[in-house]
Amino acid sequence: MLLQYRIATIADVPGMAAIRAEKWGTEEYWINRITNYLNCVHHPQHALLPRIIFVALDGEMGVGFIAGHLTRRFECDGELEWINVAEAYKRKGIASQLLQLLAEWFIQQKALKICVNVDPANAPAQKFYRAHGAYTMNEYWLVWDDIRLALEKPI
Repeated sequence: MLLQYRIATIADVPGMAAIRAEKWGTEEYWINRITNYLNCVHHPQHALLPRIIFVALDGEMGVGFIAGHLTRRFECDGELEWINVAEAYKRKGIASQLLQLLAEWFIQQKALKICVNVDPANAPAQKFYRAHGAYTMNEYWLVWDDIRLALEKPI
């Protein structure tokens, strides 16, 4: 399987919405939310510009994406907003590759302290982020004091 990774465009939104809707909400809800995020109309709490979304593609089909932006929330420099991989493509290293792309973007922005909101009951997400160097900030948030840790091989 040869995947392509690139910066997302508005044309990618329906595919990203379909992936998000696999777990929660409707495609219509996510089309609106992701479009507004990408167009800098929806601003998460304490969000700053710039922001970015990377997509993973199998041919023309979006199979995963990651979004992030600069922030001042919790005295962090950046925040990972969303990361999702289509069910049929999980456990193939796509999420790790997407995280690496976002980490490199944060480094280019001189944003090293990065936070991510994670439900404490979401054991797979907790395990993924911890394997990539994040640690507990509080019950619902994990943090990298230096996102360059996410570029190292997972534990």
